[in-house]
Amino acid sequence: MKLTGELLIGAASVPATAGTMKALDPATGEHLEPDFAFGGAAEADRALRLADEAFDSYSHTGLAERAAFLDLVADKLEAVKGELAARASLETGLPAAQFEGEITRSAATFRKFAVVVRQGRFLQATVDPAQPDRQPTPRMDHRLQKVPLGPVVIFGASNFPVSYSVAGGDTASALASGSPVVVKAHNAHPGTSEIQGRVIQEAVAESGLHEGVFSLIRGAGNEIGEALVDHPLVRAVTFTGSEGGGMALYRRAQQRPDPIPVFTEMTSVNPTFVLPGALAARGAEIGAGIASRAQYNVGQACLKPAILLAVDGPGFEELRAAAIAEVEKTAARTMLTPAIHDTYVRNVQRLEENGATRIGAGPTPVRGWDGQSLLYETTGEQVLAEPSLREEVFGPSVLLVRVTDVEQLLAVARAFRGQLSATMHAEPSDRAAALRLLPILERRTGRIVVNAFSMPQEVSYGTVHTGPFPATSDSRFTSVGMNAIDRFLRPVTYQGFPDDLLPEPLREGNPLHVWRLVDGEPTRD
Repeated sequence: MKLTGELLIGAASVPATAGTMKALDPATGEHLEPDFAFGGAAEADRALRLADEAFDSYSHTGLAERAAFLDLVADKLEAVKGELAARASLETGLPAAQFEGEITRSAATFRKFAVVVRQGRFLQATVDPAQPDRQPTPRMDHRLQKVPLGPVVIFGASNFPVSYSVAGGDTASALASGSPVVVKAHNAHPGTSEIQGRVIQEAVAESGLHEGVFSLIRGAGNEIGEALVDHPLVRAVTFTGSEGGGMALYRRAQQRPDPIPVFTEMTSVNPTFVLPGALAARGAEIGAGIASRAQYNVGQACLKPAILLAVDGPGFEELRAAAIAEVEKTAARTMLTPAIHDTYVRNVQRLEENGATRIGAGPTPVRGWDGQSLLYETTGEQVLAEPSLREEVFGPSVLLVRVTDVEQLLAVARAFRGQLSATMHAEPSDRAAALRLLPILERRTGRIVVNAFSMPQEVSYGTVHTGPFPATSDSRFTSVGMNAIDRFLRPVTYQGFPDDLLPEPLREGNPLHVWRLVDGEPTRD
């Protein structure tokens, strides 16, 4: 696929109106061809007006038709897997093989959402039949289903150029809901974004859908992002990135004349708690496992296990030594952007300035934007006293916390803010401590892992990728897994309707055979 660098607004390829940029190969420092177009408020307006025009028809597509469109996107993603992975590798410095897996995951996500759409359970179809003879007052017929919100703006992420970007889970779930999508591509990987954008654009055309179902735009600075969030036709926004960036968008959306939801995924250290029995039984295994998983994507992952807490006692020294050995053998690798690298350097300095001691380091970096693997150690007392030690360090570092006893472990657990995940390693002998820790973690995260690690994460019906602030801006909704579709839906009740005016899932006889709640009982009849 030839890259042109143009914006994709509906079916059109649009040249630059607000300057251009070139992609950067962070491994070499070289710029990559071609020039990529920037747009501004006018392009945002054009994309969103098309999305609004598309909404009535796309939101009323049949379930089978919408599912077939999602399957087609998956097919097309897999057809360009080699090309897409190669370009993503150039723009990130990460291995192409890693991106082949990420592309496979994204295609699988689209296919799973196609299944969700065909099944129709996401509609939560509900039928309360009329009761004309009910006393003292009759009941009219009430039927409910979820409907899509409207045009959705998606801000692509820097760290996963496919699965959290143009063809990622946000796009798949929004399209599955029946909401048209406008993606604001991340400038760290513009070529990777264009390939994905053209795949979706082609699928829209081949499916006979309105061109406004999908657009891809790009811009410099904050202007285009602000124009997207402010636009009166936008009904929801998603964002993956820093707490500062996410909250700026969230606050802006709340200041609109008609506030809209902004679903953010922002910051998390994904603490791992090792209880005494587990530490004594397998301290070395846990230490090596945490240190290894913290290096994935050069530590640039939202689920990186960044803080490891263990009670000082049998197994602690083995855990510590294994973590040091794992970190020391991990070579420095290129980070995604110069800005991310520089922030990493500043943040590990912050750890050192606030009571953390460096106890392990990988080989010295050989390139300017390489992230060195680092292991720090501190005490539970220091973590309680210094909140900055509980903050995210985006990059390949781990903080080991030596706590005095279970009581201090629980106190440190209570000090954490909201997290995307939390992990507990426990043996049967740890049951009493685990039962005390569990409610503390339930209040602070949406995903609790036992005797495994926070990475990797499945994309499934039971997946939750959310947590109380600042992990996300709304812990009631997940950004990963099949329930991610719920972000883009709202309920509508149809009261007293003749059957031929009802949406198909609510009609008598259930012509689509979707699961429905009829007088409180689940049925497909």
